[in-house]
Amino acid sequence: MHTLAQLISGELQQITRLQIAENLTEFPREIFELADTLEILDLSNNQLNCLPADFGRLQQLKVVFLSNNQFKQLPVVLSDCPKLEMIGFKANAITDVSESALPKTTRWLILTDNQIQKLPDSIGELAQLQKLMLAGNQLTELPESLSQCTNLQLMRISANQLASLPDWLFNMPKLAWLAFSGNPCSEYIGEIESYTPAVQLSDIQLYEQLGEGASGVIYRAEWINQPESLKGSSQKIAVKLFKGQVTSDGYPVDELSGCLAVGEHPNLVKVTAHISGNDQLGLVMNLIPANFYNLGLPPTLDTCTRDTFVDGLQLSLDEVARIAYNIADTVDHLHDKGVCHGDLYAHNILLDAETAVLLGDFGAASNFSSLLPEQIEALQAFEVRAYGYLLEDLLRLAYDARSNSELYAQLMTIKNGCLQSNVASIPLFPAIKCQLQIILC
Repeated sequence: MHTLAQLISGELQQITRLQIAENLTEFPREIFELADTLEILDLSNNQLNCLPADFGRLQQLKVVFLSNNQFKQLPVVLSDCPKLEMIGFKANAITDVSESALPKTTRWLILTDNQIQKLPDSIGELAQLQKLMLAGNQLTELPESLSQCTNLQLMRISANQLASLPDWLFNMPKLAWLAFSGNPCSEYIGEIESYTPAVQLSDIQLYEQLGEGASGVIYRAEWINQPESLKGSSQKIAVKLFKGQVTSDGYPVDELSGCLAVGEHPNLVKVTAHISGNDQLGLVMNLIPANFYNLGLPPTLDTCTRDTFVDGLQLSLDEVARIAYNIADTVDHLHDKGVCHGDLYAHNILLDAETAVLLGDFGAASNFSSLLPEQIEALQAFEVRAYGYLLEDLLRLAYDARSNSELYAQLMTIKNGCLQSNVASIPLFPAIKCQLQIILC
């Protein structure tokens, strides 16, 4: 984090990344003195509502973050920046996105938590667009021109007003990670069948924080008043308390619903109860053993839609095959319950030394049970694509690819089948499980 005083004094000359959050109400003109080197500009958490007309002077700018400001329109001057790839205007008050606001170089567009009712047709001209974040707006439809964005891999359209999903969406040649919960087209019909008791937060003692994500905070916990159905259990627990507001993936209540809807599976963290108070939603889960670790790390600004990994991480091909089978079996279970995960990534998978896996983070999960059969198959195929990217990443970590060339070739064949551009040709998880069972026998 930098200060306005540092910027004005000239102390920040030649920097490539600038971040200032000091309740700014005007764009600091001194930023233009950094134009020769500045690549990342983060002025989030200020009080800005416009950008200067000569913003395009920032000729080297690749990334701009202006989240949590007071913009009502997406500034058209963004398109004057010839290298701008990533645009973030989360949690403003944007109602209008003009036809000329988006640079043709846009690769990653974040407009989460605004008041946008319509997208410009010109969005179809963004040939490099890979990641599109639109959760928490007021969209009633998606422009057909978006079908021309054939490099689009990840899209978040949750928490809008979409009564249906357009036919062209189900033929996107690279789409792999899609979240659409919190729309009329993704409502859970009737009550969600849940095998877990409803409890109050007052029934639980919270201890230290174990983690935090976009939708909630996880704590180590103990029972004060244990539900009757769990009496006598000594299982250690953790509690996830949802924050309540819309996230980049959608509404926390939909994450809660998704977790309850999918029920139990050996490769899912077991949910033992849910907190259903009016003022607080949450999940009570088995505490994950300390010997589990994250298989991957989230994408970076450079990798955009692809995970990263700890330097030096290696797996054998046998381990890759076992992980691949366990994940395929888990997501197949989700699909049987009418839910797609929407965020199938290595960074959402926990692994132990015996290659046991736990798939977590249901923030992007969506209910597809009310869609047409052909639409459901396409959504399942998108998830298989995400699985294909995951398998591709794991194969890059294999240290014995040359010495075990037959197994490598078999896994590559499965991966290639998952990543086909023709949605109708992608095998679904039951078929993939059969292939892996043969390999593992």
